[in-house]
Amino acid sequence: MRLTTKGRFAVTAMIDLALRQGNGPVTLSAISERQEISLSYLEQLFGKLRRHQIVESVRGPGGGYNLARKAADVSVADIIIAVDEPLDATQCGGKENCHSVTHPGGSRCMTHDLWSTLNEKMVEYLDSVSLQDLVNQQHTKEQKQPEHRTLGTEQSVVVMHRPHAAV
Repeated sequence: MRLTTKGRFAVTAMIDLALRQGNGPVTLSAISERQEISLSYLEQLFGKLRRHQIVESVRGPGGGYNLARKAADVSVADIIIAVDEPLDATQCGGKENCHSVTHPGGSRCMTHDLWSTLNEKMVEYLDSVSLQDLVNQQHTKEQKQPEHRTLGTEQSVVVMHRPHAAV
């Protein structure tokens, strides 16, 4: 299961916005250029973020977007939910009809509870990470490596390996 580009881009754009909050409204074209995200895609995402009162728009010359609340009060889950990103590991979308998606009375698969619990843990974790946490993380990275000032340049993939059991 992977988070789609919609969720990734929304979180990335929000970090970019939050990093620049002290300098007045931030334009989507500036975010687009810095993060290499399509301007039209950002417009769609920020429309949803605005409707969920996560950002607010400022019209006119010098306009753009500001956070509608403190970065510490915005969780990653808030952002992902606002842009309609599905966070679901179940095959059935939580409808408990895993074996027969086309029939509402279908039965649950044997692993439904496992995937359902994973969903809860994902939302719990994403709700525990604030936008401010991610901004602080970026500031820390910039202090350690001042020559790397763009977001998303590092690759950080966790690969878990378990030793094979002796047979």
